[in-house]
Amino acid sequence: MINVFVLQNGRLNQVPIDTRGDLEKVEPVWVDLTDPTDDERSWVKAIYGVTLPGEDEVKDIEASARYYEAENGDLHLRTDFLLEEEDGPSRIVTVAFILARKMLFSVHTDDLPVFRLVRMRARSRPGSIADYMDVLLDLYATDAEYSADALEGIYQNLEEVSGRVLQKEFTDQDAAAALNAIAHEEDLNGRIRRNMMDTRRAVSFLMRGRLLNSEQFEEARQILRDIESLDGHTSFLFDKINFLMDATVGFININQNKIIKIFSVASVAFLPPTLIASIYGMNFKWLPELEWDLGYPLALGLMLASAIAPFLYFRHRGWLK
Repeated sequence: MINVFVLQNGRLNQVPIDTRGDLEKVEPVWVDLTDPTDDERSWVKAIYGVTLPGEDEVKDIEASARYYEAENGDLHLRTDFLLEEEDGPSRIVTVAFILARKMLFSVHTDDLPVFRLVRMRARSRPGSIADYMDVLLDLYATDAEYSADALEGIYQNLEEVSGRVLQKEFTDQDAAAALNAIAHEEDLNGRIRRNMMDTRRAVSFLMRGRLLNSEQFEEARQILRDIESLDGHTSFLFDKINFLMDATVGFININQNKIIKIFSVASVAFLPPTLIASIYGMNFKWLPELEWDLGYPLALGLMLASAIAPFLYFRHRGWLK
């Protein structure tokens, strides 16, 4: 899919593109390609002289490959964006940006919520975007907002997990559900932290390259300040996740210790009856109790009494609770 946007009366408007001729008629400020076809790639190359990177090139994470200037003067950037999906785990989608001929070209494999939000805001806020660089900075700023919303979601989910972990009765099934939820939130928090680190690198690269005017430079500084504040939130959430993880594992150990204690008490309580049974099971020729009519009931009574006595003692000491 190819999405082309032009500036009209200070607004970012999308122009429908069905053929190469449609693309030749417009002067876009932003050309956004989502999983482009070979024909769409060839149109961009023929009309604008821009060679779009392939999927393998986009995923290259070497620093020298993520931010560089081509021989023809085009500026290439690779930036990670967070993608949360309701029916699956979150993931990071790498977007390739190309700044050429005062236009922004973006290539990615998935339709990202940050891109949709930027397009919606640009249509409703006239004057918010003046050129292609404003579009790029708006994408980075919106990405920071999107990550902040995701962090708020993590905090709310961890509050729910905390309520379940600290409840009076906490079973092994509850512990398994809590561990699964904690692991999911830890994974998302780590992806957000990685995403913000990559965005900081990209914005810093633009600032060092003297590619921004004074207003854009100040906006970039504000984006970096927002990212810095998000770093503190991710650190706090990591601490909370570690606490909940330790608490959950601790309750699991307590439940296991209760089971072990029951077996330990039972084994100790049955030691005296076992001793008595062993004595009367000796294969000696002369045992005084063999000639008694009440010898067998006496042995059974001794075993029963020796089993009951430890249980009463353990209960008195509170070891059975």
